Amino acid sequence: MTDDAQRFTTMYDECRNRVWAYAVSQAGRQVADEVVSETFAIAWRRFDDVPDPALPWLLVVARNVLRDNIRAEIRRESLADELRAWTEEDHAERVAERLAVLNAMASLTQDEREILILVAWQGLSRRDAARVVGCSTAAFRVRLHRARRRLAEAMKTAPAARPRSRVGNLTEEWS
Repeated sequence: MTDDAQRFTTMYDECRNRVWAYAVSQAGRQVADEVVSETFAIAWRRFDDVPDPALPWLLVVARNVLRDNIRAEIRRESLADELRAWTEEDHAERVAERLAVLNAMASLTQDEREILILVAWQGLSRRDAARVVGCSTAAFRVRLHRARRRLAEAMKTAPAARPRSRVGNLTEEWS
C-alpha cells in the first residue's frame, strides 16, 4: 500500500464515524451514508489539500455536500411544482407549447442551448455559469443575451409558437 493510501485509510478510520454523526445531526440517517461517501471521495480527490488535523476540513466538505444536496432537492421540488402546474392546464395546448420551445431550442447552437440551460434550468448565476463554460462573466453576459435573442426569434417563427402567455414568458423567465 502506498503512503498516500495508508494515510487516507488512517484518516478514514479516525474520522468516518464523526463525519457520519455530523451528517446524521444535520440531515438524518437516510442521507448520512451518502454524505460520508461523497465527503471521503472528495477528500481522496483533493488529498493534497487535506490539512492535519483532517476532521474540521472533512466537516466543511460534509457541510458543503449537504448544502448541495439541499439545493438539488429544492430544484427537484421546484421542477415538480412546475410540472404539476403544467398538468393542471390544457394538455393539448401544453404539448403545442412544449413542441414550440423544443423546436426553437433545437434551432440554436449547442453553445447557445448550454448557456440557456445553465441559467434557466440549472439556476446558476451568470458568474458560475461563466466558470462552467470557461469564459469571463462579461463574455458570458453577451453570449446569454445573444442566445436569448436567438431563442425569442426562433419562438416567433416556430409554427406552433403562436400560443399566448406561457411560451412567451419563457424567454422572460430566463432574463
